[in-house]
Amino acid sequence: MSEQELNLTPTRPYLARAIYEWICDNNLTPYMLVDATKPYTDVPQQFVNDGQIVLNIIPHAVHMLNIGNEAVTFSARFGGVSKDIYVPMNAILGLYAKENGQGLFFDPDEYANVQIDEDALKSNVSQEAETSDTTKKKPSLRILE
Repeated sequence: MSEQELNLTPTRPYLARAIYEWICDNNLTPYMLVDATKPYTDVPQQFVNDGQIVLNIIPHAVHMLNIGNEAVTFSARFGGVSKDIYVPMNAILGLYAKENGQGLFFDPDEYANVQIDEDALKSNVSQEAETSDTTKKKPSLRILE
């Protein structure tokens, strides 16, 4: 392998965005299979089975979905309680359509030789926590006359 091939960025974030768009364009329900045991993964633990969780990420079920190069973040309701979700890209095992199972499952070894910037992941997790703490306020109504 050449030096340039060793420094290539992983394909997972690009493929995840593409398959998510394809599933939504075909009016199907996108499911994301997550390895909940990976460091910095923040998902509702009560729904984790055998170290994995399946998340429904259909646009009307999530708020502020961002499929970035480092992680997938969004907010959703679980059992009626809002929760901010943080899934590092190396924790995503696959994206597929609920209705027919078509999608893409990723090579679990893709990130084996990739240097993951743990400081960036920690920073993202702490920023998410700060944002969720400062922006969530109780709703209130005010009568205007």
